[in-house]
Amino acid sequence: MSEDRARQKEADAAQLQGLGYGQQLLRDMGGFSNFAVSFSIISILTGAVTLYGHGLNFGGPLVMGVGWPLVSVMTLTVAASLAQLASSFPTAGALYHWSAMLGGPRVGFFTAWFNTVGQFAITAGIDYGLAEFVADMLGWPRERGAVLPLYAAILTSHAVLNHVGVRAVAWLNNLSAWYHVAGVAVVIGALVAFAPKQDPAFLLTRFTTGNHVYFYGFLIGLLQAQWTFTGYDASAHVSEETVDPTRNAPWGIFLSVAVSAVVGYGLLAAVTLAITDLPSAAAAPNPFIHVLTTALGPALGGALVWVAIGAMWFCGLSSITSNSRMLFAFARDNGLPASAQLARVSGRFQSPYVAVWVSAAGAFLVAIWSGAYAAMVALSTLALYASYALPIWVGWRARRNGTWSHRGPWDLGRWSTPINLVALVWCGTITVLFVLPPNELAGYTFAGALALLAIYWIVAQRHTFVGPKVTLLKPAPAPLEGPSSAA
Repeated sequence: MSEDRARQKEADAAQLQGLGYGQQLLRDMGGFSNFAVSFSIISILTGAVTLYGHGLNFGGPLVMGVGWPLVSVMTLTVAASLAQLASSFPTAGALYHWSAMLGGPRVGFFTAWFNTVGQFAITAGIDYGLAEFVADMLGWPRERGAVLPLYAAILTSHAVLNHVGVRAVAWLNNLSAWYHVAGVAVVIGALVAFAPKQDPAFLLTRFTTGNHVYFYGFLIGLLQAQWTFTGYDASAHVSEETVDPTRNAPWGIFLSVAVSAVVGYGLLAAVTLAITDLPSAAAAPNPFIHVLTTALGPALGGALVWVAIGAMWFCGLSSITSNSRMLFAFARDNGLPASAQLARVSGRFQSPYVAVWVSAAGAFLVAIWSGAYAAMVALSTLALYASYALPIWVGWRARRNGTWSHRGPWDLGRWSTPINLVALVWCGTITVLFVLPPNELAGYTFAGALALLAIYWIVAQRHTFVGPKVTLLKPAPAPLEGPSSAA
């Protein structure tokens, strides 16, 4: 280890101590590793691929040609707003810590739970989608009885690695980033070189298979892009494992979205322009597999599908990493049932091993509960963007009233307010969109979870949960004593 890196680690540990926590997790990630975690969870070869049929059926090629850029630009405002917060408060609790430090324990409590529910659901969406793709490629039935055991095996592989192999997971995240870039390049290259191609104007084609007006289908089809752009808060959740996190974590958040936006658009354009028969592709059990095998033949097309399947596995691995760090940080502040157990760190592996296994179990339960794949991804999008909106809102308010005056090196400056407000409007918009039919179950589940959390807060946590060790909010002054106060 170089002397400069050693000094930086010491400074990072001291900074963490100033935020109220000792250095428990292994701090070994560089800037690229931090970026790779979020880039792997966004995983354009997962979200854009597993929901390709959803976008194609609801809005057709226009969802790829126009919907993806629209969602990309709006998501960048959310990512920039979160990056600014990550630069100021680099802790594993991330969103939860920012909300609690700037808005109080109640806001922090709900942010943490929204993020926890969302991360359970996003892991479920990633690994269940992967299990369905593997089943399709192996010729197995798609019935839940056949897919669930495969899904459980995938979850177990991710939990084992996150438990025993912290350094291996960091290395695999680095590999994952390069794998995604190379995988997308190979898919695009093969389609450009060998597949029949539509005219570029085909990307503006309106198409829907539903009994609704086209504009409604287009809006619902945006779930494909919006679910892809989730989980990039992972760069903040691994702040305590990252060297120089005030710079590397915010850049990890922002660049993972920006790079995914550009590379993802190239992938979707190449796949969509290779469609030879739009109604047949939309009607296929798995439209992505149908397009590749029809355009490139079963051998080459099938091989490229397996490339995408590898990317999905990497994506699920990173998702468990992020989820477990959030649980660990929340439990460290006694915000969860059995917090003492969830906050345990393996002395041998320096991993929050109990939180790792609870993350995998929670994802399994979400898949059993939701049934429909679209409901899993809609629920994860709703819950995660609620957890993104709350810290952005309290951060904007804290800047206005002077509570948050010292900011990190990654700062939006005078653009903070307009970017924050656009981000909040977008979070509100997608919250409405993705509870509409056919995603009512996601809306009902989210509303039910919110009601249960409100009861849990009032009954059990309102008077006991204090949040992070350090807060920027000043406690209310004690009432004055003496004749004037007694009068």
